[in-house]
Amino acid sequence: MELSSLLNRFNEPETLKMAKLGRELRASGVDVIDLSLGEPDFDTPQHIKDAAIKAINDNWSHYTPVPGFLDLREAVSTKLKRDNHLDYKPENIVSSTGAKQSLANAILALVDEGDEVIIPTPYWVTYSELVKIARGKVVEIRTTVENKFKATPAQVEAAITPRSKVFMFSSPCNPSGAVYSKEELAGLVEVFKKHPNIIILSDEIYEYINFVGKHESIAQFEAIKDRVVLINGLSKGFAMTGWRLGYTASNLTIAKAMEKIQGQFTSGTCSITQKAAVVALTGDLRPSEAMTEEFTRRRKRSLELVKTIPGFKCFEPEGAFYVFPDVSYYYGKSNGTETIKNAADFSMYLLNTAHVSSVMGDAFGEPLCVRFSFANSMENIERAWKRIADALSLLK
Repeated sequence: MELSSLLNRFNEPETLKMAKLGRELRASGVDVIDLSLGEPDFDTPQHIKDAAIKAINDNWSHYTPVPGFLDLREAVSTKLKRDNHLDYKPENIVSSTGAKQSLANAILALVDEGDEVIIPTPYWVTYSELVKIARGKVVEIRTTVENKFKATPAQVEAAITPRSKVFMFSSPCNPSGAVYSKEELAGLVEVFKKHPNIIILSDEIYEYINFVGKHESIAQFEAIKDRVVLINGLSKGFAMTGWRLGYTASNLTIAKAMEKIQGQFTSGTCSITQKAAVVALTGDLRPSEAMTEEFTRRRKRSLELVKTIPGFKCFEPEGAFYVFPDVSYYYGKSNGTETIKNAADFSMYLLNTAHVSSVMGDAFGEPLCVRFSFANSMENIERAWKRIADALSLLK
């Protein structure tokens, strides 16, 4: 059987692969602690669940408009005005089956074969693969732990060529936890003002999980707002990963293009989720704030534990719920039977020896690092890092 050559253009997400390996090991009876998946370990707040139950009882069970119900798009507009001081009309909003589909819609609507998409490293695993699916070319800007994993205006300027079409980034960033300040974004905007053909994809899915202050969106800068595609969703800030709802805010031309693409893939997203999302976006934010407070405590403890590991170099995350240490100190070391040659070996060694799952940095465009989530209980975080320390002490 000959399958499509499309399958050869991109890879399976390493985040999902490591979670799958962890599940398989757990199914064999091994106590595996999962620090690989980016999913809040909280349940969806009760008032949001109640709204979904009401929607079911009110028979919101039919097909939905491709970009989403009007009241949902109005709720997104209200949220963007309330939280970000951004003015978008409902017709500028497209809701999708998760922010991942929102990203796919944007890339497929914007990128042609040979177009260059500039992405600072490290980046979420799906960014580069979506560009490959669209037959675009990924242009990486290498950042480092020393510069807090942020791209500078000079780096962005140097990466731009006549084929540059899109600049794509996240803030807060998965996997590094980097958060761009208003001043840092303003520096990037000065570069984009000189290159009016570049569209900026701004992934803000971790907006509410911010440890350093107010979230800043690059869409706030009027000079380039019309060229920004803002991407967000409910998975992280509202503990609604399984509900699958993401959304974009953009100029009307791009919104209509993304709606056209989505119309042939999935049409409108789940009707019940949309009704629950209206309540989530316009209702009580205290449950989301409480989750961030707990992530703040876990971040503090995770960093304390990471600092006890010999050889690790770790940036203190400013947002999201990951630590992303440079683990290259262990490359070339061995326990007598296994030698750690790279980040993939490191992650597999921890899975098989410490029974802790993580994600190798190569998947994020950063081969010296490994991502560990702290979206797990404090007890499991403590247990996991004790196991990691014991396993790494065997490497000489």
